[in-house]
Amino acid sequence: MSELLLSARHLTKRFGGLAAVNDVSVDLHRNHIHAVIGPNGAGKSTLTNLLSGDLPPTAGQITLNGTETAGLRPERISRLGLGRSYQKTNIFLPFTVWDNVRLAAQSRERHAPWNPVRWLSSASSMQAVNQRCERAIELAGLTSRAHTVAGTTSHGEQRQLEIAMTLATEPHVLLLDEPLAGMGHAEAERMVELLLKIKKDHAMMLVEHDMDAVFTLADRLTVMVNGQVIASGTPADVRNDSGVQAAYLGEEHA
Repeated sequence: MSELLLSARHLTKRFGGLAAVNDVSVDLHRNHIHAVIGPNGAGKSTLTNLLSGDLPPTAGQITLNGTETAGLRPERISRLGLGRSYQKTNIFLPFTVWDNVRLAAQSRERHAPWNPVRWLSSASSMQAVNQRCERAIELAGLTSRAHTVAGTTSHGEQRQLEIAMTLATEPHVLLLDEPLAGMGHAEAERMVELLLKIKKDHAMMLVEHDMDAVFTLADRLTVMVNGQVIASGTPADVRNDSGVQAAYLGEEHA
C-alpha cells in the first residue's frame, strides 16, 4: 500500500439527537482514489466537512500528514496540505480563469500582511505564484481558456477551474464532493481523465453519484447509509455485496 496521508478514526458528528456520521473510519493513501457513495442523506458531505474542518467532530480523530487536525480551523488544515471542492461550484465568476487560480496560489504566500512593500507590489510580479498558477491551469486542461472570464465558461470547465484552484494551493490530499454533478457525457469523460491524471501525486476522496465514473476511478469504495458504513473494500467486493446492492447500487451494477 502507498503512503498514508490522512487517517480518520471513529468519526461521529451529532446534531442534537441525530448522528449524521456515526463511528466512521477512513484512510487516504497517495496515488489512490477512495470513493464514498450512498443515497442522499447518507452522511457523505458531512464526512467531507469533518475531514476539511468545516465542521468539528463530536468524537473521533483525524490525522493529516502526521498532525492531529480534529477541531482545527479549515484554513489551518488547508495549509497542512488538504484541498477540497464543494457540491456547488465555488469560483469568482467575473474574474478570468487565470485570476481565479492566481488568487488560490497567492493564498500560500507567507509574506507578512503588514509589509507595505507587499501592499504596493503588483500581483502579476509574484513569479512563484504565477508559476504555481500556470502549472495548475495546465494540469486542469484549461491553458487555452486561461484569459476567459470564468462566468462565460461551460459548467464542466467551471468544475475543472475549481480543481485548478485547489491544485494551486499544492495540497497532498484532495476531497472532491460530486465533481461530476450536472455534467454531460463528454464533460464527465474529461473530468474522469483529469482525476486519473492528478491521482499519482495525491491521496483523493471522491464523493460521487455517477456509478460508472466511480467504478472507473476508485481503488477503494466505502458505502454509507444513514450515517454509517455498511461496506468498505475494493470496488469488486462492494459491487458483489448483497447488502449494498439492496441498499443502493441496484441490479444494473451487480
